[in-house]
Amino acid sequence: MTQTALLPEIGLGTFRLKGQEVIDSVTSALKLGYRHIDTAQMYENEQEVGEAIRQSGVPRDEIFLTTKVWWESLKHDELIASLEESCRKLGVERVDLTLIHWPSPQGEVPMVEYIGALNAAREKGLARHIGVSNFTIAQIDEALAVPGGEHIVTNQVEVHPFLANRRVVEHCQAKGLQVTGYMPLAVGKVMNEPVLVQIAEKHDATPAQVALAWVASRDIVVIPSSTKPAHQEANLKALQLTLTDDEVERIDRLNVGERIADPDFSPDWDE
Repeated sequence: MTQTALLPEIGLGTFRLKGQEVIDSVTSALKLGYRHIDTAQMYENEQEVGEAIRQSGVPRDEIFLTTKVWWESLKHDELIASLEESCRKLGVERVDLTLIHWPSPQGEVPMVEYIGALNAAREKGLARHIGVSNFTIAQIDEALAVPGGEHIVTNQVEVHPFLANRRVVEHCQAKGLQVTGYMPLAVGKVMNEPVLVQIAEKHDATPAQVALAWVASRDIVVIPSSTKPAHQEANLKALQLTLTDDEVERIDRLNVGERIADPDFSPDWDE
């Protein structure tokens, strides 16, 4: 199934944000015009995210809300129960997108089981769409081939100038999947990269905006995390920035395969 523009092209990431901080972050983002909010069971902030959405006054059907199922809840019944709990915490009947946050470590839970459960949750009305996160090329191919896998719309992976993740990105796009890029600012590291600083100066922009524009230029959905309204607004404006071919090539050369999210249960990465 080809999905060309299902997810809004920019969203607000909420990883590491808790309590009032995440409420304030989501509230200001929605006020600025964000309509894509990304959370996860593991972030332990679904309740606060839901509270901010309800208090925002933005109609629920205008917000694209994503959550993710943690790898410890991948068995069929546990997955569905965990997603029901996520919806309760978020205060919604269903989310717009549910992702498998990480593939089952060492394949402990068969993919046919948890992709099937994910699709069953979709059919049950707990999610409008389903997808995966941190899947390798081989895992994407396996997921798309099992029953229910035909409904997968995205693979959310780490993408920033120091980790282009080109092989998996291009493979997913060739399969008709949107790619969502998390940590697009490399947890702030982009701010001090000389190449990005130089390019930013030419555009009267910030290095963060240049990094986001580079990721977006690859038809990747970006979900930067920010608690400051000024930074959130700047991130939105980054999508209006057009880089030259030469600038894109210079940023491309920054790729050194530097992976930030690499826990001990990670799959065998392609890059």
